[in-house]
Amino acid sequence: MADGWIPCAQRLPADGQRVLAWLPKNTVYLPGKTGATEERNIVILRFAQDFFVKNPSRTGKATSPHFWTGEGTSNHFFEEVSHWRGLPEVPDSDE
Repeated sequence: MADGWIPCAQRLPADGQRVLAWLPKNTVYLPGKTGATEERNIVILRFAQDFFVKNPSRTGKATSPHFWTGEGTSNHFFEEVSHWRGLPEVPDSDE
């Protein structure tokens, strides 16, 4: 993995932190009804530490204790995150 990416097995983000997350084989459907897909391996997610410890699954599904939440209207459970890194700094207003 390129410099700056942190393996989840090594360290996790702070609770509530927004990060760039690496999702191997994250296939998404493109707009329209063509069925076309695209790999989108880098996604902005928010880390929720011990989410399923505090909020046990009502379905009984065994999962990681943590939850990676999507942005906007996404409510997908991103269990597949393997690496993460902090978001880049915002551009300088003088540029």
